[in-house]
Amino acid sequence: MAITADRKSEVIKTYARAKGDNGSPEVQVALLSEHIQNLTEHLKTHRKDFTSRRGLLLMVGQRSKLLKYLRSKHPVRYNDLVQRLGLRR
Repeated sequence: MAITADRKSEVIKTYARAKGDNGSPEVQVALLSEHIQNLTEHLKTHRKDFTSRRGLLLMVGQRSKLLKYLRSKHPVRYNDLVQRLGLRR
């Protein structure tokens, strides 16, 4: 369910804007998307896990806020990120 350290560092390298960047909105959205995908798979088999479902909804809300920020401040970076992640927006 949790992201392994190797996978997390791989996602950070892929979406980082510069070396050592792990706090930019792009990296945060990519990590949240990875968590969301993992939790979605978990909830397909464990339908009554309401605590994880709540965590999933909180993550989706956080990702939405970050995407909204990115869309308002840097539309080009937003479009690039949505395309790279394959989000429906």
